[in-house]
Amino acid sequence: MTGTTGLTGLRALVTGGGSGIGRAAATQLAEQGARVAVLDLKPDGLPEPLRGYQADVSDDASVRAAVERATADLGGLDILVNNAGVGAAGTVADNSDEEWHRVWDVNVVGIVRTTRAALPALRASAHAAVVNTCSIAATAGLPQRALYSATKGAVQSLTLAMAADHIREGVRVNCVNPGTADTPWVARLLQAAEDPAAERAALEARQPMGRLVTAEEVAAAIVYLASPAAASVTGTALPVDGGMAGLRLRPPPRD
Repeated sequence: MTGTTGLTGLRALVTGGGSGIGRAAATQLAEQGARVAVLDLKPDGLPEPLRGYQADVSDDASVRAAVERATADLGGLDILVNNAGVGAAGTVADNSDEEWHRVWDVNVVGIVRTTRAALPALRASAHAAVVNTCSIAATAGLPQRALYSATKGAVQSLTLAMAADHIREGVRVNCVNPGTADTPWVARLLQAAEDPAAERAALEARQPMGRLVTAEEVAAAIVYLASPAAASVTGTALPVDGGMAGLRLRPPPRD
């Protein structure tokens, strides 16, 4: 994608852009010509031309201050990518009330805080787009993901509600639903497994394409939904999941 200029002149803000899908999305937005600000707990070490701003999406004052600084430095805002999030494992019996509140506060209310702070600038844009990072967990029952799935189901519903609320203000809102992606969080889960190689093989086999989704593939979908090419797309959840959402394959033939 290097050398293309499909987003030239547009200004983008990506939360959780320090690593994984967020970092890939910020990079691809910049490669398309956008000026990009990254909000992250640890925004150090970002390559040029990405601009880093420290923010904690679970703290409203932190979010408002960072969005204000980033928007001022960019000279406005056209694209918001709500990517910041945390994972959680276990059944409903395995996580405390405190953990439920913590994960919900980041994954769901974090989107609310960032979008709320960015809306005045987005409303002033001639091309305003919000893209939320959701998950296949919003629509598929995955084992040991009760808390995480609940938050991502909320993100998909929130995306639809936001799209309805802001369509007449010229603000499009969509989400991407990755399958299991090769990200730092998944890497930590694999490292904690009793047999990391077997766990990775099981995750790969769960997706019909037989491999994990890459961060760059999810980022490409985010860039599309954020771009003028998707000017008529709003209220949509775009799966990037190797066919997991819709395909029901027969078992492979035995040797």
